[in-house]
This record gives sequence, C-alpha cells and structure tokens, in this order.
Amino acid sequence: MEKKSNMVTKGANRAPHRSLFYAMGYTKEDLEKPIIGVVNAFNEIIPGHIQLNEIVQAVKIGVAAAGGIAMEFPAIGICDGIAMNHQGMKYPLASRELIADSIEAVTMAHHFDGLVMVGNCDKIVPGMLMAAARLNIPAIYVSGGPMLTGYCQGHDSDLNTVFEAVGKYNQEKISDKELLEIEYNACPSAGSCAGLFTANSMNCLTEALGIALPGNGTIPVSYGARKQLANRAGKAILELVRKQVKPRDIMSPDAFHNAIVLDLAMAGSSNTVLHLLAIAHEADVKLDLKTFDRLSRIVPILTKISPSSDLHVSDLYFAGGIQAVLKELSEGKLIHTELMTVSGETVGQQISKAENKNTEVIRKFDNPYSSESGIAILYGNLAPEGAVVKASAVSKRMFIFEGKARVFNSEEEAYQAIMDGKIQKGEVVVIRYEGPKGGPGMREMLAPTSALCGMGLDNNVALITDGRFSGATRGAAIGHISPEAAQKGPIGLIEEGDIIKIDIGKRELSVKLSEDELKQREANWSPPERDIPSTYYLKRYAYLVTSASTGAVFRNID
Repeated sequence: MEKKSNMVTKGANRAPHRSLFYAMGYTKEDLEKPIIGVVNAFNEIIPGHIQLNEIVQAVKIGVAAAGGIAMEFPAIGICDGIAMNHQGMKYPLASRELIADSIEAVTMAHHFDGLVMVGNCDKIVPGMLMAAARLNIPAIYVSGGPMLTGYCQGHDSDLNTVFEAVGKYNQEKISDKELLEIEYNACPSAGSCAGLFTANSMNCLTEALGIALPGNGTIPVSYGARKQLANRAGKAILELVRKQVKPRDIMSPDAFHNAIVLDLAMAGSSNTVLHLLAIAHEADVKLDLKTFDRLSRIVPILTKISPSSDLHVSDLYFAGGIQAVLKELSEGKLIHTELMTVSGETVGQQISKAENKNTEVIRKFDNPYSSESGIAILYGNLAPEGAVVKASAVSKRMFIFEGKARVFNSEEEAYQAIMDGKIQKGEVVVIRYEGPKGGPGMREMLAPTSALCGMGLDNNVALITDGRFSGATRGAAIGHISPEAAQKGPIGLIEEGDIIKIDIGKRELSVKLSEDELKQREANWSPPERDIPSTYYLKRYAYLVTSASTGAVFRNID
C-alpha cells in the first residue's frame, strides 16, 4: 500500500517537512506508519462536545494499537440550543459548510492516510460526513454519545421540557420555583440532548449509512462502552486504510436508501432531510425529496422517541439500539443487507447479532406504531418544491387542518405575538423570510413551537415556515417550504387572513387562492424592509446557498 502521507514524509526533498514533525515530538518510526487525522470537535460551549477529549484519547489508543500514528486537529461547533431564538441561530446551518471546508483544507494540506472524525451535535455530524464524502479517503465517524435523561417533577425530561416550560410559565401555569427546578434538572449530563432530536438522529443514521460502528447512535455518553467503541474505531480505520475502503464505497446509493428508511421508521428529526441531501450531494449520489416521499408511504414507524413520546435515546439503547431497528426493518425487506460497513462486516452480519429486547420500545415489523413513516413531504401551491413535517409528532386531529394565516416576516415577530397571547385557536402562524437565503441561515423555530405547546395550543394552531424546526419540535410544524419567500416563493405572497389548508395524509399544503391571484400578487411582490445581519460570512452564505429542497448546499461555481 502506497501511503498518501508519503507526500509529506518521504524523500530528501521532504527533510524540511520531517524536521517540523520532529519539532512536535514525532519520531522517524512514527512517520513510517499510516498517519491518521483525528478531527476533534471538542469545545467548552456545547454539552455534547465538552467530553470529546476523552473519546478522542480512546480513538488514539486504538490507532496506536493497530499500528498507526494519530494526529489531532479541531473542528468548530455551535450549540443550537444556546443559539436558539435570537440572531445567533442564523449561523448553525451555515457552519455546516465551514466544518466540511475546514476538514478538507487541513486534510488536503497534510495528506493524511485516513480520518477518524469525532463529533456529536447538530451541524457537526453532517459537516464531517460531507467532508468524508468529498475527500473520499478512508474515514470513520465516532459520536460523543447521547445525554442521560433528566428527571423532574415526577417525569423524565430533556431540553424540550425546558422550552415548553417557558410557554407554561408565561401562561402562569407554573411558578418561578417550578421553572427553576425544570431548568436545573432537565439536562443532567454532558452529551447530545436526550431525545431523538437532530444530533441523535444523525448519529443513529451514521450506523445505517455504514460509516460508523454499531452502537454509535445510542450508547449513553458516560458509559464505558462509548470509549470502547471509540477504541475500536481507532483500530478499524487502520484496516480501512490497508484495504483502501473509502467513504464512497460505503455510502452508496443503497446505503442512503437504508439511512432514509431508518430515519422514517424511527421518526427522526426533519433536519435529517436537509443533511442527507447535502451528504449525498458530496458523495455524488442522486437523491431528492421525491425519494423521501416515496419511501414515507411504505415505511412503518417502529420506534417513537421524544418528542414523539416520553421515551428517550437511552430507552432505545437498552431495547437493542439501531441495529435492532434495522433488523426489524430487514424482516420487511426494506433495507439492503449485503452492503459493507466500516466495521468490515456487512449490514446483514451486523444485524444478525442484534436482539430486540423490548418490543414496546422497538415494535415488531408486523406490529408498528403506524403503517406510514414519521416524516412526510408535502406539496401544493404553497410548496411547489416541497415542505417537510415530522408527522409522528403531530396530533392526529391536526393531520387535516384549515385556518386563517397570521403572517410574520421574522421569528422574533411571531414569537412575540405568541407570548403576548395574540394567536388564537384555529389560526396558522406563518413565519417567512427565514429560509437559507432569506434568513440568511434558515433558523430553527423551536422557541415558537414550544411556546405554543406550553400554552396548550399545539392541537389547535399550526405553524408553517420557510425556515426549519429543531428535532425537539412537536405539533403541526411544517418547515423547509420551497421556494422560500426571498426567492418569490408562494409563502412570500400570503396575506393576513388567507386560508391555509394542511392535509398530512394526502401530503398537501396549500393556500386557498386561485392561480391568477397568486400570479397577480407575485407581479406586485417586493421584499419587505428587514433587519438582516451584515456580516461578511452570512452575505457570502446567502449568495452561494441553494434551496432547502436540495439540502441547502452551495451552488456549483464551475
């Protein structure tokens, strides 16, 4: 095997390069080994990342034990929860591209033989997988693990509990003391937030994509098994390097099929749609919303985790984890079992070892929670290119809904109206100019939806947006509406009082206006005056980013 790292370590011309390695304490013998770049997204601002140094150390031990030399470098990360409900939320999705680009830059500049990418939270996982697919050198992903489930006031809890408590507090349903008790106890440990929100959804999907080892998505943050997994990943990357098994060999079209099927069966975050489209784009795999729509009609819901139920990721772990879910899906012949994974085994070989230990947490294939999946793609004159809803987190009474539009040109305007009690039962909150370009950055709307839930309006009010929702969102929350308002999408043409019709069963989202009326409004459309951050990065992001319907990837500049 010819090592890529020979480019910076071999020959007389590389004496200066070796001298720089020696300056850091590496030895001549070290440089003769495969060099593994270990991407560490540790920081002290994300609960899911504050423990990553320990995970990385376990990876390095595995790399060394298998005959390689690990060289660590960082990746940035933003905590979506802390960035939520203010201007900071314009940056998380935009940071996905920065993460992928920075990993590309460091890897290409130093010619690593392989990569182990250690992350955990919302945009870091897809950013890392995008880089892996783009670079296409042997790579494996390791997550930091899900947070332990909180407990307060006699119930299990998570971050969403706190967001919803704000709505209850505003309605004087709970006291200052009760709110304080919830905020102290809802998030009891490090790790990615305990529900099946975006971070944990993506960490689970890496198992179905085959780019992570079994257990990656569900082993709790503080368990010794988490470090054992990291150690095994460090050893596994050397085998991938020796055999030259690359991400595009693993993340094939059929692997994306498996990931989508798993996502639909476990009712994952709606953000996974954006991220799978973006990763597929980097892997040169053709994928579009129609694939999600087609599969959503035939994939049953086999597990429901918060916010779709009171269960949490730790419950899924004890029930058998993602491999047990994949095993149930294989009973219905919905996944490809012959695919190779980074473990060196096929999907079929991996799931043969799995056991469904709790059929209430992971339903048998012939006894699902629902015969149709947890995520639905809606179309109509309001969303010609599609919209996304986490159907499993929507009350059945809201599957068919009509209401008068209450129109807001920013999240802040809508949130203030909700908190001021200005939204009434039977209305549809419309939040627009929050798409990838219009935001810019496609902010998540967890605060407005949680406020509605906390006020008891989630079964009587819908919320639609060209922005997106946290995986923690529940209720009739429809996002990713495309084209977005800033691109003259129909959502930008809605006026106060228009009638919005939602039919999740029929996959329809429409406004009761004639085609002629929409065309007339489009002809008279002009963007509203808005306070948009003028930072250079967001301007550049808005210029390059494409529609949510294509994963909000950057447009080609060839």
